[in-house]
Amino acid sequence: MKQDDSVISHGNVMVVDDDQQILDIVERCLEDEGFRVTTFSRGRDAKISIQSVDYDLAIIDIGLPDIDGFTLTGELKSNSQIAVIILSGRNETIDKVVGLEIGADDYVTKPFEPRELIARVRSLVRRLRPPSKDDEFQPRKYLFDGWEIDVDKRTLYSNTGLLAELTSGEFDLLKIFLEHPNRVLSRDQLMDYLNRDYTAAFDRSIDIRLGRLRRKIEKDSRNPELIKTIRNSGYIFTAKVQRK
Repeated sequence: MKQDDSVISHGNVMVVDDDQQILDIVERCLEDEGFRVTTFSRGRDAKISIQSVDYDLAIIDIGLPDIDGFTLTGELKSNSQIAVIILSGRNETIDKVVGLEIGADDYVTKPFEPRELIARVRSLVRRLRPPSKDDEFQPRKYLFDGWEIDVDKRTLYSNTGLLAELTSGEFDLLKIFLEHPNRVLSRDQLMDYLNRDYTAAFDRSIDIRLGRLRRKIEKDSRNPELIKTIRNSGYIFTAKVQRK
């Protein structure tokens, strides 16, 4: 469905699902909220479209007829900065873990409440949105343990010029630790800081993303020195943080 160009868009979203009813429901709900929406029933069409269209978010079904939704998610995340919500009829923990491991930012199971899906979409897009004027006096860069993170560009570089490829979830998690160094943060606090205040949030998402983040910034992820686990309490970021 095409939107009037005079309408201010809150984000550009692709929805990939072979169920036309699902496509219609999601498209209608998102457009009512002010998003621009493009729908696809085949994963390959979505892959072609992203080469010429700048999407903020993709909502992807696992059971596509031509390509596995997990495979499509991994390919999109490796070739773009797009955020991804997996939409699936599978409610097994292993599927959720696999989805988050390959870089998905969220996982919603069918049947779903449209209001919940909208809340998750808005939360993701809000976190990815450029800073407002109210944020102009906030630190835009952080230095720690030979790394430099640029909040505006959402990049992380080592002092040797190595770019760490972070998913949006990993980036947001690291930013929270940098904003609260040397302070024990519980899983619930991290969820709150990530704006994941909806009741169906997947509790293990923090642990999964933390594990991936450690593998990218720690010298030895099996014996982490930057992000330490405090038994029965949470996690603490121990590196000295310099704000710029």
